[in-house]
Amino acid sequence: MTAGTRNERNEWREWRGWRAAAQDALYAPGGFYRRAEGPAGHFRTSVHASPLFAGAVARLLCRVDEALGRPAVLDFVDMAAGRGELTGGVLAALPADVAARTRAYAVEIAERPAGLDHRIEWLAAPPEGTTGLLFANEWLDNMPVEVVEVDAGGVARLVMVREDGTERLGEPVGGASARWLERWWPLPGEEGLRAEVGLPRDEAWAGAVATLRRGLAVAVDYAHTAATRPPFGTLTGFREGRETTPVPDGSCDLTAHVALDACALPGGRVLPQREALHALGVTGARPGLALASADPAAYVHALASAGEAAELTAPGGLGDFGWLVQPVGVEDPFRALCEDSREARPEDPREARPEDPR
Repeated sequence: MTAGTRNERNEWREWRGWRAAAQDALYAPGGFYRRAEGPAGHFRTSVHASPLFAGAVARLLCRVDEALGRPAVLDFVDMAAGRGELTGGVLAALPADVAARTRAYAVEIAERPAGLDHRIEWLAAPPEGTTGLLFANEWLDNMPVEVVEVDAGGVARLVMVREDGTERLGEPVGGASARWLERWWPLPGEEGLRAEVGLPRDEAWAGAVATLRRGLAVAVDYAHTAATRPPFGTLTGFREGRETTPVPDGSCDLTAHVALDACALPGGRVLPQREALHALGVTGARPGLALASADPAAYVHALASAGEAAELTAPGGLGDFGWLVQPVGVEDPFRALCEDSREARPEDPREARPEDPR
């Protein structure tokens, strides 16, 4: 074997598909999601934008509780819990009688944060056989997937990447990945078109839903459906609050939007976050000016709350997130709520217009 051949083989070992590269960059020891500052140090989710989000999830948990007939133990499972912000916020927002029956689980690969509410059980995987609400906010978008690109001959090939972010094309896509693309994200034979193979996310979501004995599973993420697939994919990075070039070296978040329609199991449906939150009582309507004179402090508080609500529901921002709602063993407790909300709530011209949250 010549020295040149050895060098070529060593160089080849540096190239990996995006799924393997991102898995190490995000979740290996020292990876992005194991760092002390946590996700909140790099990007703003609905959970971090306002406590109104946790309050809305708490109200949804109460609806699930009613649909289940108020069981003696009501489970709340928070997938990709970060540092437990949503789990703690939901417990704090629940009525006392519901909180007393609620068993809360935060599912996260990082170590349990110091000072976390003692009522929260910290797990690396969702518990089996739960009854209640499984909620996954921005979990699936951080599940690594392969990226593919169409070459000059019209063939979809795996995109290979080095740790510094340099890319090149690898082998043609085959097997289950090719079948997934054909079903969910067919690529015309135009050079340069890209897609992300969402099969691992479909499988992970099905596995999470399977842990529920009865209740509701909800996945919340930036998403697209078959009619709106982006022609060049969505893989990107976030570092210290700014979008950046995706580099699989552990220095930034690596994320791609989710084909939620592919993830959905029978009976599941996808709706926009603004519709879901409106149904749960989160609106961006400003308080009336009369309150400013009657109770200035209350007016300022209500105005701030309206601004936060508007950020959570804003078109072009967090309001464009998709909610995949999946009932398990019960009638969908969210469907009637959404239908009632659409009928009861006309658009309010006083709604605040926040800046883009990212």
